[in-house]
Amino acid sequence: MKARTAIVCSVADQGVAALTNILVLVAAARLSTVADFARFSAVYLVFTVLLGVSGAYTGQPLVLLRGESDEVRGACRSSVAFTLLTATALGALLATVCLTLPGATARALMMLGIVLPVVLGQDTMRYAFSTLHLPHLALASDVLRLVCVLGALAVQPYGAPAARLVSVWGLSALPALLLSAALLHRRTAGTTLRLKILLRRGHLGRRFVVEFGVGNATSQLSVLGLGTVGNPLVVGALRGATTLFGPLNVLFTSATGFGPPLLGRLAPERRRVRATAVLAAVLAAAAAAWATALALLPDGIGRHLLGDTWPTAVALLPATGSQYAAMAVGTCGLLALRMLDPRTTLFIQVVFSLAAVAFLTGGYVLGGVPGAAWGLCLGSICKAVATWTRVARLRRRTAVEQAPVTASAVRSGS
Repeated sequence: MKARTAIVCSVADQGVAALTNILVLVAAARLSTVADFARFSAVYLVFTVLLGVSGAYTGQPLVLLRGESDEVRGACRSSVAFTLLTATALGALLATVCLTLPGATARALMMLGIVLPVVLGQDTMRYAFSTLHLPHLALASDVLRLVCVLGALAVQPYGAPAARLVSVWGLSALPALLLSAALLHRRTAGTTLRLKILLRRGHLGRRFVVEFGVGNATSQLSVLGLGTVGNPLVVGALRGATTLFGPLNVLFTSATGFGPPLLGRLAPERRRVRATAVLAAVLAAAAAAWATALALLPDGIGRHLLGDTWPTAVALLPATGSQYAAMAVGTCGLLALRMLDPRTTLFIQVVFSLAAVAFLTGGYVLGGVPGAAWGLCLGSICKAVATWTRVARLRRRTAVEQAPVTASAVRSGS
C-alpha cells in the first residue's frame, strides 16, 4: 500500500473508532434514565482506562517494530493472544467480584467483565494490522463494529438498564473481532507464539503504561481537584473547551498510535525525523485553523453544541487553541523519540506532566479560569521544547558516533 493511502486509512480508522465511542454514549443517553446513564458512563469510564492500559502495554510497543519478517508477524500474533488471555482473566475476576455485590452498577460492571476480551481483543488487532502495514483491514473491522453497535443499540427499548446496554455494546463487537481474527490468521499462521517476552522485565509496555497513567491521570485529577477546592465552574469551562478540540485528539492519537509503522518506511533516520517535524508543523497549523473556525462560529451554533457552557468555553479558545498547537509539536516530538530511543520518553512525560499541574494551579491562583487555561498551555509548550531538544541531542550523538565509521570507510576505500 502506498504511504499516502496508508495515512488516509489510519486517520479514517481513528475517526471511525472515535465516532463509535461518541455515538455509543449518545445512544445510551437517549435510551437511559438519568440514573442508568450515570451508571453506564461510570462503567464506560472504567473500560476507557482499561483500553488505554491495554494499548500502552501491548499496542504501542508493537507498532514500533519494523519489517514484515516472521518475527514481526509472530509478535502481532503473540500480542493478540496475550491480550485475549489477560482480558479473559481480568474480566473473569471482575465478573466474579461484582457477582457478589448488590446494585445495578455492580451488575453493569459484571457484564463489562464478560465482554472485556471481545472489546480489548478487537482493539489490539487494529495495532497488529497497522504494524503489518494493513491499516485498511483495521478500518474495515472498525466500520463493521460501528454498524453492528449502532444497529444493536437502535433496537433497545427506552429505559433499558445499564447492564443490558453494556452487554449489547460489548457483544456487538464480536463480528468485528471474528473478522479481524480471520484476516490476521491468514497473515500470521505458522509463526512462533511468544507470550513470555511480553512479561519480561525490559518490555517497553511497562514504561508506556506509566506514561499513560501519568500523562492522563495527572491532568484529569488536577482539574477535578481545582473544581473541588476552588470554583466548580473551572471543570465545566476547561472540559467544554477541550471537547471542542475532539477532532484534533483523533489526529494526535493517530500520530502516536499508528505513526511509527508509516514513518518507519522512510530511510535513513534523518528522513524520519524530518518527516516527523513536518507532521508537527501540519498538526500545529490544523490546531490554529480549528481554533479560528471555532472562534468564528455563530453564538447560536455554539450554544447548540455546549449549551450554557459555550460562553465560558469560547472565551478560553485563544489559550486552548495555543495549547493544542503546542500539543501537536510535543506529540510529534514524542513520536520521534519513540522511533529514536523509546526509553527516553518516560522521564519527559513524568516531569512535564507534573509541571503542567503546577502551571495549571499557579495560573488559576493568578488569573482564575483563563489563567488555568494559559497554565495548561505553558505546560504543553515546555513539554514540546523538551521533546525536540532531546531529539536534537540524540541526532547529534548519532552523527558523532557514525563519523568515525564513515572516516574509516573512506580510508579503507582509498
